[in-house]
Amino acid sequence: MNSLKDIKLASLFSFTKKGKQQRKKSPVREWIDAIVFAVVVATFVRWLIFTPYKIPTPSMEKTLLVGDYLIVSKLHYGAKTPQTPLQIPLASNFIWGTKIPSYLTWIQLPVYRLPGFSEIKNNDVVVFHFPDELEFPSDGRTPYIKRCIAIPGDTLQIKEKLPYINNMAQPIPPRMQTSYLVKTQQNIKDRVFWRYDITDVQRLNGGYIIQTSEDKVKKLQELPFIDEIQELKHEAGAAEPDAFPKSEELHWNADFMGPIYIPKRGDKIAINHETLAIYKDVIKNHEHNEEVEIKGDELYIEGKLIREYTFKLDYYFMMGDNRHNSLDSRYWGFVPSDHIIGKAVFTWWSVNEHESWFNLSDKIRWDRIFKAIK
Repeated sequence: MNSLKDIKLASLFSFTKKGKQQRKKSPVREWIDAIVFAVVVATFVRWLIFTPYKIPTPSMEKTLLVGDYLIVSKLHYGAKTPQTPLQIPLASNFIWGTKIPSYLTWIQLPVYRLPGFSEIKNNDVVVFHFPDELEFPSDGRTPYIKRCIAIPGDTLQIKEKLPYINNMAQPIPPRMQTSYLVKTQQNIKDRVFWRYDITDVQRLNGGYIIQTSEDKVKKLQELPFIDEIQELKHEAGAAEPDAFPKSEELHWNADFMGPIYIPKRGDKIAINHETLAIYKDVIKNHEHNEEVEIKGDELYIEGKLIREYTFKLDYYFMMGDNRHNSLDSRYWGFVPSDHIIGKAVFTWWSVNEHESWFNLSDKIRWDRIFKAIK
């Protein structure tokens, strides 16, 4: 037989349990829980599966246009672990609307890459961190997008703007652009060039420099106010001061370069005057070596003279499809494998920044929505 004390304790326990079951979260708490959950899921998706990217410059026109919004797959090549794990979720390199870094460098970890279902291939369109921003950790550097011209183990040579891989000419991207000088005595309005889908235009005295393709040049030449159109290109042996690897002895330029061997992990090279001219920046800045010192034609790592060097990473050579208006590997060299973000797979949205939102039919590029990138 239950005592009065047992009955009272049972009633109190039942009341307390019932009260807990009926207690509801406040609307504010529900919103906070939903936002936290969404941020966690979005952060996981961006790190492991895909990330969005917007085209900010014309370096890939007309394959990709300024105002294109892309989906970049991280499943293709495999997601990489962060070097700086203390980051604000969903932020880029800086906190929104400021120049304050969105990460802290208190903890920096080695970068590892998860397995992907494909390797980077020649002519893939790839998003990567700009390797020349040495003041930032690798995952805090600006994202760039270019076409991968050469992969580890390739020997690249550029002749008359055309890349050759292992002595074989490579296919020209179908929308590749290059520079032309348009000579005219008239002031040509922008809309005339836009009519021919020419948006990269620079005005000069007595003409214009445009970035376009050969088929569009033929149409422009038919206009009565165009006097002449000349293709602009570098000559073989005419050194371009900013061209990789910035050696006065090589006399390379953006249209004539190489041959260049693209390093592969495990490759060994003899250290001498010629190899240091091309690979010294890679060894010093991207191979995670300590105390690298170059004295003349000699390489020292942690005070030890190195006569033969073994590469620790794979490297890639990237070029923009807008060949004469692209800052790419022809100027700053190789892209290390631990800088690769992912493969650009399709555009999910595209807007023309030259048009008004009051003209939606031209503002939104409907034909580019969900378009595969080739």
